[in-house]
Amino acid sequence: MSLSQQLAEYISAAFTGLWVQSHEHDDALAELARMCRDNDWRLAVWDVERGLHLPGQANGQTADAGGNDPLAAIRSLNAVASADSSALLVMVNAHRFMQSAEIVQALAQQISAGKTNRTFVVVLSPLVQVPTELEKLFVIVEHELPSREQLAEIARGIAVEDGELPEGAELDTVLDAAAGLTRYEAEAAFSLSLVRHSRVTPEAVWELKAGMLKKSGLLSLHRGTEDFNTLGGLASLKAFCKRSLLQTGRANPLKRPRGTLLLGVPGTGKSAFAKALGRESGRPTLVLDVGSLMGSLVGSTEANIRQALRIADAMAPCILFCDEVEKTLSGVANSGQTDSGVSARLFGSLLTWMNDHVTDVYLVATCNDISKLPPEFGRAERFDGIFFLNLPGPQERRVIWDLYLRQFELAPDQKLPNDEQWTGAEIRSCCRLAALLDVPLVQAAQNVVPVAMTAAESVERLRSWAGGRCLDADRGGIYQGNGAKSTARRKVSRNPLNN
Repeated sequence: MSLSQQLAEYISAAFTGLWVQSHEHDDALAELARMCRDNDWRLAVWDVERGLHLPGQANGQTADAGGNDPLAAIRSLNAVASADSSALLVMVNAHRFMQSAEIVQALAQQISAGKTNRTFVVVLSPLVQVPTELEKLFVIVEHELPSREQLAEIARGIAVEDGELPEGAELDTVLDAAAGLTRYEAEAAFSLSLVRHSRVTPEAVWELKAGMLKKSGLLSLHRGTEDFNTLGGLASLKAFCKRSLLQTGRANPLKRPRGTLLLGVPGTGKSAFAKALGRESGRPTLVLDVGSLMGSLVGSTEANIRQALRIADAMAPCILFCDEVEKTLSGVANSGQTDSGVSARLFGSLLTWMNDHVTDVYLVATCNDISKLPPEFGRAERFDGIFFLNLPGPQERRVIWDLYLRQFELAPDQKLPNDEQWTGAEIRSCCRLAALLDVPLVQAAQNVVPVAMTAAESVERLRSWAGGRCLDADRGGIYQGNGAKSTARRKVSRNPLNN
């Protein structure tokens, strides 16, 4: 439903206080002017630079009504109204003046009086900051970002020559890249692409979106060159994610994949897999650092997580990568005593989004110790699967060795060190040190101490917990553990001489 249709319904129902959240004021004002023209309503627009003016009448100007004083503009609304027509006063960026007691009181009186003389106050602002005195008087209306059809129309208006606009699947890729941009940003991105490449391509769009994410400070965009060919092992996990992402459809949101939770020993490739998945599936990878969402002001943390998830929804289809999630969510149980419940509310917002969102956002969360996470985080329908990334086996280690020997330009026929219980990160470290120090792999291996030795108890406890509870990222099916000890009770003879 368009903005003008929403507002027309509220005005017909006599909602006299309307707060429109929008980052595209020109487009919103154009829709409002068109709506008022179609319904023969009077429209007055106020902003701090131009003051009060009537669009479409005498070059948009009226007699002096207090200049740029918002209080005078509110008081002049009754003079704009007539007995046989409704009148709208649109106040652009009026949230900047809501700290004034006089303006708040004038708005309250005008909104209440609007029921009888059919006058309506519309606040047009990118933020929703309704004072407590006006909370019950305003209705919040969101000006939605352009749809795929609108983005395609904008692209056709920019790329008017033959061959400048792609078709078919390539056009879908461009529209996927432009999702989440405003109309102004989309026009700029398409124009930049034409200047650089003489045709509309996704690269310029992604560059603009990366800058947009930097401005928010809540998410970052990863555009690396890694794919599954640069990641050894994890055959079952790769096949599962690639199949679920490639077969997703836009028509039915219920069929869209939700994501995966990756549990594993440090260094087994959890973060590398999440970054490679984006390029492999042709989706951008958004990195969500939950720790950066923590704000110093009351309520800012909750607002940050909601804003970050809204940005992710707007940029769908995409991969949302949350690394080492247990580090920030482990204190949820004691949040009331440690941080006044901020972590608990942040966790609740994340759970609600994971359960209810219908956008094509694929969440990849990694953790090294799932016992620190609340049980509701990993229940069914939060993720498509919980995978355990074990220490690579002999075949997987051989693939990883070949991969890094090629990357670091090392001799492929040299003797390999004893790599039993090594992770992929430790194999890479050995190859990097061999190339850096110009020594054989066996000598470089003397500087590598595997995590299975430095944290043997933690690794074994993690592998024991995952047995029967997680999916095997390498071989598929349920992970069965590695030589788990039997839990059967030892039989004790009744004769003490035999014990």
